[in-house]
Formats: sequence, structure tokens, C-alpha cells
Amino acid sequence: MKYSESLKKSKDFQQVYRHGTSKANRYLVMYVLENQYMKNRLGISVSKKVGNSVVRHRITRLIRESYRLNEPLFCNGLDIVVIARASAKGKSYQEIESALLHLAGKHHITGEKKNEEYSD
Repeated sequence: MKYSESLKKSKDFQQVYRHGTSKANRYLVMYVLENQYMKNRLGISVSKKVGNSVVRHRITRLIRESYRLNEPLFCNGLDIVVIARASAKGKSYQEIESALLHLAGKHHITGEKKNEEYSD
């Protein structure tokens, strides 16, 4: 995550939950809130109801890697919290990546950098 940091404090998560907007699909829920920084902050939450620690950690790694590889597509200055649903258990990287990009598209937080690269 070259341009991003992690959300770690409970206070930051709570602020995104209270004041941010949420969208959901079959595997993930995404909350987005603008911040005062020039970088994104990503928080990932996987409930104990999803599975044991191995399963939860795998889902976390898949979400983080999906974000990292597609980071240039995301707008800057956002706090993003991604919550994994129980249906994400056992899914492939491609399915998680597709779900993450689908939610980013629903929030309209992708694609702006891509357009800037092609405009002269």
C-alpha cells in the first residue's frame, strides 16, 4: 500500500461507521468517509462469526492484496473500511477482488486517476 495507511484505532473505525456512507454486495460491505489527509486509510474487519483465525486472516490478506494491486484506481483522501461477510469464506482472490472493485464503483471512488493518465 504505497499511497495508503492502515486504520488501526477503534475511534477511527467508529467515525467512519457513524459518518460514512455504506454499500454492500454478496461478500463485502464498504464504508467510505473523506478525510483531511492526501492519502487513503484502509481498515479491514472480519468478524469471529466468519470462521477460525486462519480463515479470517486469509480473507484479510485477500482484501489487502486486492486493494494494493488496484490502489492507483482509487481516489485519494478517503477512509475506507471493508467488512467481510460470512459468505466470503473460501472464496478465491478473483472473487474478492471483483467484489472490492464493484463496491468501489458503487461509491464512485475509482477511475479518476485512470482518466487523468489519458488526458493531455
